[in-house]
Amino acid sequence: MKRFMKWLSNSFAPAMKKIVGRPWISAVSTSMQKIIPFILAGSIIFLYGVVRDFVSVLPDIGIIADFTFGMIGLIIAFMLAHQVMINLHHDKSTINAGLVSIAIFLININPTIDEGIFTVEFGRLGPTGILVGILSALLTAAIFNLYGKLNLFEDSEIPDFVTEWINTIIPILVTVGLAVVIAFKLNIDIFDITEIVFSPLQSFAQTLPGFILVCLIPAMFYSIGISSWFFGSITTPIFLAGIAGNIALVEQGLAPTNIVTSETVFTAALITMGGMGATLGLNFLMLFSKSKKLKVLGKICIIPSFFNINEPVVFSTPVVMNPLLMLPMWINAIIGPIVIWLSMSSGFLNIPARMIQIGQIPAPFSSVMITEDMRAIIVYIILFFIYLAVWYPFFKVYEKQVLTEEKQAGVDDMPLSNPVTE
Repeated sequence: MKRFMKWLSNSFAPAMKKIVGRPWISAVSTSMQKIIPFILAGSIIFLYGVVRDFVSVLPDIGIIADFTFGMIGLIIAFMLAHQVMINLHHDKSTINAGLVSIAIFLININPTIDEGIFTVEFGRLGPTGILVGILSALLTAAIFNLYGKLNLFEDSEIPDFVTEWINTIIPILVTVGLAVVIAFKLNIDIFDITEIVFSPLQSFAQTLPGFILVCLIPAMFYSIGISSWFFGSITTPIFLAGIAGNIALVEQGLAPTNIVTSETVFTAALITMGGMGATLGLNFLMLFSKSKKLKVLGKICIIPSFFNINEPVVFSTPVVMNPLLMLPMWINAIIGPIVIWLSMSSGFLNIPARMIQIGQIPAPFSSVMITEDMRAIIVYIILFFIYLAVWYPFFKVYEKQVLTEEKQAGVDDMPLSNPVTE
């Protein structure tokens, strides 16, 4: 174990931090975070829809969701191109690249233009078009970046404002021209190609092994101090496509089938009970610890834990880089998906079919709300005790270690953020 932890600490974690810090990868991760307000705006409208089901006199404002969450593909096209330009220090091209990326996205979703009427399938602007938005942004950013490196007219006598115009016009013409040739001259439908290529990944993600990996990988990275946000560049398209598919099925009078959605993983707060890795059980045990340090931390962290915010407990206990607490976090990230998969696939628990991605609603209230199923309370209770049983033996060993350290150092002198010793 010591050798494994040393490898994680000295080799794997630094290497991963270096990879996720690269400008292009970082831009994708950052852009996914920046579109969250638009997703949450749509979530609020869907949440309003839940209330409207019981208060029918309320007006229908669902069209707001169409122009927030329903435009997420278009929005990511701008956000990502803009962010890449920032990361690559092309400060003069940030807005222009974002706007061109929007044009490329609109070309790539294969519109028809007939006698001045622009027609496009509205659904392609939303979550099903998010990958097209990413590809459009990366193409635009790549061309703008390559042209920016040429430094044309840098030492010329042409006025600066004219130079700036030229250095904007050329990459615009090249980018849009390339997209036009591909879409309208070669008749290549980028949207359809993206769906075909992405389909196997989406299909695998909607299986039990895929579900486990979607939950386990971020938890593993989180336990070594690497933000799980970077993995959102992979999971966000999967989650959005999944919930969009469920919504469409329900609108057709059919039952939802996609279990792997953000609503299942986060909003219901069954898999992420207390936060990623189901740390509510750990926090609960800390409240009754014999260790002064752990008991105080438990009291400090319990309120955030109820709202599924576990950074305080993960970094202060600490769970990060602590082999005794990392392992139960990983185990829970496997058990949770298995229990939820069995519950939903068997029909015992409803599959979410509303797009509500607000993960800070305490369970089991959020569990019942998102599944529209009172049996979610039963699943919550079962999972809480399972998580608690997983945490217990590891916690007791760690508690004994902390008690020994407190005895040696003197309880009053024991720092709350004392690092783990092996």
